[in-house]
Amino acid sequence: MRPIIPIFKVAMSPNVDSSLIEVLHSGYIGEGPKVAEFENELEAKFKTPYCLALNSGTAGLQLALALLKIKNKGVGKGKVLTTALSCFATISPALTEGYDIEWVDIQKDTLNIDPKSLKDHIHEDISAIIFVHWGGYPADLEEIHEIASEYNVPVIEDAAHTLGATYKDTIIGDCTYSDYCMISFQAIKHLTTGDGGVLFTKYQKDYELGKLLRWFGIDRNSPLQDMRCYEDILHPGYKMQMNDLCATIGLANFELVEKNILIAKENVKEYREAFKDISGITLLQNGADRESSNWLFTILVEDPIGFARIMGENNIMISKVHSRLDNHSCVKEYKFHLPVFDSIDNNRICIPCGWWVTKEDREYIISVIKKGW
Repeated sequence: MRPIIPIFKVAMSPNVDSSLIEVLHSGYIGEGPKVAEFENELEAKFKTPYCLALNSGTAGLQLALALLKIKNKGVGKGKVLTTALSCFATISPALTEGYDIEWVDIQKDTLNIDPKSLKDHIHEDISAIIFVHWGGYPADLEEIHEIASEYNVPVIEDAAHTLGATYKDTIIGDCTYSDYCMISFQAIKHLTTGDGGVLFTKYQKDYELGKLLRWFGIDRNSPLQDMRCYEDILHPGYKMQMNDLCATIGLANFELVEKNILIAKENVKEYREAFKDISGITLLQNGADRESSNWLFTILVEDPIGFARIMGENNIMISKVHSRLDNHSCVKEYKFHLPVFDSIDNNRICIPCGWWVTKEDREYIISVIKKGW
């Protein structure tokens, strides 16, 4: 029987072993020189000096919201606008930081936040707009920025899927169209640190305060060093910093990223060509002004149950990846009619597209789908 083609797989450099062992036995495995080195690499790649390496992408979203709360004198100003198509990690920080949720609909042809729906929901009491770039395909950032600017509402990009993506003349992560941008380095992302993430900030003031908040509110760079815990804490913080073990893994895995993104891009290109005229499949948009990271390849499928059965019988894993967020009991009070999301939710399916999908695997997947379901 043909081996299963997985929907996700961990990319780990074979060169990580020696450098990781060296750090393990160095006597220092907390936030130290490796984290600083990792941040320097990120700053160069994303062309921004305001880079905070953290222990998860979720921590990045929480840190952004905590920074906004301090700006609003310690309390959430009101609601956060977001979409119901994402990982629960997108909204969990808002809920735990004391913000309310208001749902915005998505675009049928991208599955990203719809600026038209956003405009219908935004008002002066909105604290922030948080949205995921679904599958690594950038949302309509310029339109979102214009709407947010009109109401002076901060924008937080959940770019968990989006390492390597570009929008117009910008890199996702440089905060050209947002106040904060989080990228995840969780296990199955294009770049993994084992677990981790980064928050990029637009403004130096947020960056400086974020450095304090990610470690309890204490200045790790204090000249007092071993006595720094005696310094006064102005704002209570968290335990969010990345450690040198995770940073070492990330530094080694940088060498894989470009090649693996190119493989995913080639797989998606071939899928789009093969499926463009197949009855029962609708492809999502692929705009000329932006480049997806191709972390996911999502299609809309007629008879998704039949499609799932055929793929399973042929050892091809598929997934929705994330279930809709507005069905959870903890957010039932925010339930709202989302006509576009409602119309496509049962039909969206992701198929394997990552670096582990060989040309032979890709051709096999295409042949199975072309036979019908």
